Formats: sequence, structure tokens, C-alpha cells
Amino acid sequence: MKILVVTQYFWPENFRINEIVEELQGRGHQVSVLTGIPNYPDGVVFPDFRKSPQSFSRYREAEIFRVPMFPRGNGKLSLILNYLSFALNGCLAGAWKLRGRKFDAILAFEPSPITVGIPSAFMRWIKKAPQAFWVLDLWPETLKAINVLHSSFSLNLVDKLVRFVYKRCDLILAQSNSFISYIREQVDAGKRIEYFPAWPEAVNWDLSEISPAPELEHRPDLFTVLFAGNIGEAQDFPAILDAAERIREHKSIRLVIVGDGRDAQRVADRVTQSALEDSFLMLGRFELERMPEFFVHANALLVSLKDEPIFSMTIPGKLQSYLATGIPVLAMLNGEGADVVANAGAGLVCKAGDSEQLADNIIHLAQMDDDERQQMGKNGKAFCNREFDKRLLLNQLETWLSRLSDSTLTEIERSN
Repeated sequence: MKILVVTQYFWPENFRINEIVEELQGRGHQVSVLTGIPNYPDGVVFPDFRKSPQSFSRYREAEIFRVPMFPRGNGKLSLILNYLSFALNGCLAGAWKLRGRKFDAILAFEPSPITVGIPSAFMRWIKKAPQAFWVLDLWPETLKAINVLHSSFSLNLVDKLVRFVYKRCDLILAQSNSFISYIREQVDAGKRIEYFPAWPEAVNWDLSEISPAPELEHRPDLFTVLFAGNIGEAQDFPAILDAAERIREHKSIRLVIVGDGRDAQRVADRVTQSALEDSFLMLGRFELERMPEFFVHANALLVSLKDEPIFSMTIPGKLQSYLATGIPVLAMLNGEGADVVANAGAGLVCKAGDSEQLADNIIHLAQMDDDERQQMGKNGKAFCNREFDKRLLLNQLETWLSRLSDSTLTEIERSN
């Protein structure tokens, strides 16, 4: 098949769409990628790309077509311009760069924002190719949950955009089962929606053969709880810090944060104000390839989301990677993400925002026998291998795209 991937984010940025492109290309398909200029997550164009853009024109033999866009920057206005500039240039510059090319199917990747659906819908129209749309973030609910939008007018406007995008999809892929029921409220009856979860970002990590990251003091005598990933409003760091304050007297426990994000400075300020520097360590962001070195330090891995209805429908992307490590999980979540940890027997769970119970769970896990914790880790790894196997998931995606490629032109034209 000739497949067009439409994504605002792509290599050298780290997203699972990179793995999909690599896998489809490796299976003999001809893949082209329509994307923007790499600037996530820092909001500035990657220096290596700026020096030599031509070095980033192919990825595993897949041809990359990049369109100009505003970098994310650090403010709300620059982020809006980032979203809108890719939506506009993805249509105009994208159409020019892809002129004369035909495709059997289009795959759009939507971790956020939904505006990626504008150029993907446009390409579906001008190329007369069916589209699969992978939804990893629900709009406008997420915008409401993280206090980006407040007015009913703005939220209704975004909802209309979402409905416009979904109407122009031939297949919608939902990252959790809970997403399906929500999406059904935004689409016409009969629209095809399938469950398509994420998989571990790396499946070949053998932590027993990896040396601990030197940036963190190796302390086998301490119980280390590690959080890896974005530091943002959705992750509810105020509740995590409340829990840290509750366990401050337990000198044998430390919390380690490996990551960065828009709320990082606010979190760092509170750590200082609360005098938690000795037990709450913020190491900053590191490349994905180095994460196993930090996991080696960990006795437990922490995942959290705010107490909002939208997040109860979400399986956090890091959860599959956590399970794959074989390390117990501490989850402060509601809904489907919490169910994954509980059903797997992979760790301890408390409700979103319940800092008191999170503190109790940390202490309880630290006091468990090593054998009990090891069994939790084994349970999580077995569950991950069973439910989130990358090869099987991508087999299913390939089948769906193959079936879509048989769609008739009249069906596509009629739905635009």
C-alpha cells in the first residue's frame, strides 16, 4: 500500500507514530509523512534540524514532507499559533509538496491537538483516499479539564471542529475502550470506531543488564519512587507534592521526577518552599533511550492524572511502558487506567487526587517483602505482553488500513 501519515509531531521528536511508520515501511508498504518542524517539547526548533534540514527528510526510508509552522514557544498565544499554522500549512503547503502523488490510505495521529484533523481531512478530499484517525486525546473535554478553555462558546466551537474532523474519518481508532462511548456521541450513527491502545515505547529493556544513571545517586538502602514524563496540570503534581509532605518523616523513601513540562518551575518552587529537596528530586528531561538507566534505580513507578471525568477514560501512555519494566506501579488514577493496574495485579491504586491514600500506598509498598513486590512486577509484565503486544496491535492496524484501501471514491466524496 501507499500510505500517507499526517502528524504534527514526528522524528526526531519522540512519539509512537515513529514506530508505526518504521513498522509499516519494514512490512513493504510505501509510507510518506506529512508533518511539521521538530520543536516538541521545548518549544524551539531542534538545533540539529536548523543546521541541516535535509538530514531529516527520510526516516527508515519513509519520505518526510515538512511544512512551515510556528514553534510552540512557552505561552498560550504561541501554542495557538503553533496549532493553527500547522493546520493551515498542512493543507496549503502540504497539497503542493504532495502534488501528483496518490495514496491508498491515510493515517492521522492525534495525541493533541485535534487541529491535525484539518489537513488530514483535506488530504482525504484531494487525494480521494480513506482515512484512519488515531485518537489519543479527547477534545474539547481535555481543554476544559486542564483549564485552557472555560467559556461555553469556545468549548462549543471546538466541539463543532471535532465533529467536522470525525465526520471525515472512515475509521476512528480509540486509545481506550472508554473513549469509544464518548466519541460515539460526536459522530453519526454507524461510524466505525475501534479500540487501538498504545504499547510500551521500548520492549527490549533488560534492566538487569543496565547500569544505573549517574545523574542520580545509587542508594539501594532507599525506596525510590520514580515518575517519568510530562510535568503538567493533567498529572496533578499538587497532589503528588501533598503526598510527599505526608511521608517526609520516612527518611528511607525518596521521590524522583525524570521529565519536564509547563508546570516544572511551579513544582520546583513548591519543593523549595516545603523544604523537600532531600526527598523530592527533580532531574529534568532525558532522551527516551536513557530511561532504562533511571528505571534501574526505581522500586516503584508513579503514574497520576487529575480527578476529571475525561482522564478517567484515559489509559496514560506511560502506563504500558511502566508495566513492561517489571517494576510495581503506584497509580493515582480513576477509571480505565486504574482498572489496568488493578486487574493486572501490578501495584497499588488510589483515586485521583487522593494524596493521603497515595502516601499510605507508598509506605505500604516500601514495607512489603521483596517477593511481594517482585510478583507485582511480574504480573504487570505478563499483562502487558498479553494486552499491549506491539506486533499484534500493528498487525491489526495493517489489516484495517488494507481494508480501508478498498473503499470506493464515491463513499469518500459523499461524506465530505
